[in-house]
Amino acid sequence: MSFLIRLSGWIDWLNERIGRASIWLVLFATLISAGNALSRYGFSLSSNAMLEVQWYLYSAVFLLCSGYTFMRNEHVRIDLVSNRMSARGRNWVDIVGIVVFLLPVAMMIVWMSWPSFVDSYMTNEQSSNAGGLVRWPVRLLIPVGFALLGIQAVSELIKRIAFLTGHGPDPIAPSAHAPVEIPGQPGADR
Repeated sequence: MSFLIRLSGWIDWLNERIGRASIWLVLFATLISAGNALSRYGFSLSSNAMLEVQWYLYSAVFLLCSGYTFMRNEHVRIDLVSNRMSARGRNWVDIVGIVVFLLPVAMMIVWMSWPSFVDSYMTNEQSSNAGGLVRWPVRLLIPVGFALLGIQAVSELIKRIAFLTGHGPDPIAPSAHAPVEIPGQPGADR
C-alpha cells in the first residue's frame, strides 16, 4: 500500500504543478480578450488569430486543470445527498463513480481523440477562418487533459481505498486540500 500512496503523491504533485501553471493562462486569456475588445471597438480592427488564441487558452485551462480540480475536490458533486452520508459512505460512492464512470470515460476520450490529434498534426490542419491558427495544439489538449484527469482518478481511487483500509486520512474531508508534497520529501512543494 505504501507504494500506491507514494504513486498517488507523485500524481498529485504533477497535477498540482500543471494546475498552478495553467491558472496563469486565465490571465493571458483575459488580457488577450481585453485587447481584442479594445482593438475591435476602439480601432475597428479584428484578428481571427487573436480570437483563436483566446479560445485555445480557455480550452487549455479547462482541460489541463480538470485533474487539479478533482484533486482539490472542487469538482461538481451532489452535496445534498453526499452530506447526509458517513465518510465511509461518501468514499464508497466516489470509488464506484471513479471505477464505473470516470476512468472508463476518460480512457475512452483519450483513445478516441488521439487519432484526431495525429491526423491534424500530420496534415498541419489550419483553421477555416481567415488568418486563423494551426489546429493540432488545441486537439492535443483533449487527450492530454483527459489523461491528466484519468491519472488523477487513479490517485483519488488509491486515497479512498487507503482511507477505507485505515492507511490514510479521509480525502474528501475539507482539511485534505492542503498544498501537495511528494511523500518522503518534506518541503518539496515549496
